[in-house]
Amino acid sequence: MRDFSPNRYERAFENWLLDHHVRFVRSDEHRRLGSSHKSVKNFDFLLFPRPDRKVIVEVKGRTFAGTTLAQLTGLDCWVTVDDIESLQVWREALGHDHEAIFVFAYRVAQADVDFDGCEVVLTGVDRYAFFCIRLDDYLEHMKRRSPKWRTVTLAAEDFRQYAQSPLIFLV
Repeated sequence: MRDFSPNRYERAFENWLLDHHVRFVRSDEHRRLGSSHKSVKNFDFLLFPRPDRKVIVEVKGRTFAGTTLAQLTGLDCWVTVDDIESLQVWREALGHDHEAIFVFAYRVAQADVDFDGCEVVLTGVDRYAFFCIRLDDYLEHMKRRSPKWRTVTLAAEDFRQYAQSPLIFLV
């Protein structure tokens, strides 16, 4: 296991990128763009999977406590409004030739899980499964989760329709 990020979910995804030879740049998340009053959150990775493709990535770490990924149930896919707004600002700033996505990194909590053909990444004793959703798909189908915490989510059927393996999506 390569140990680059203090965030376990980002570290697992970074290992996936390295294992699949996807070129990338990691952003400095400790700094935000703009003034403290109206700052923009940095994304996690800028990927260059092919010469003609540039992808802005925000990794969202979650835990999967279920026993099967067969129907993609039990997978939290909420994000903050800040995540949405920041990805939109970055895509606009970097240009419309950049695509913006969320990568949901699920740490698998159960010992015996049916992965239903999903790729599994091992980092130490932890196992992860990844699903990607385009920002545009998320924007079109998101619904409010918590006004107090400024979070949004997708309905389970929308998640199942739009979530893709990073292998199909990025390589």
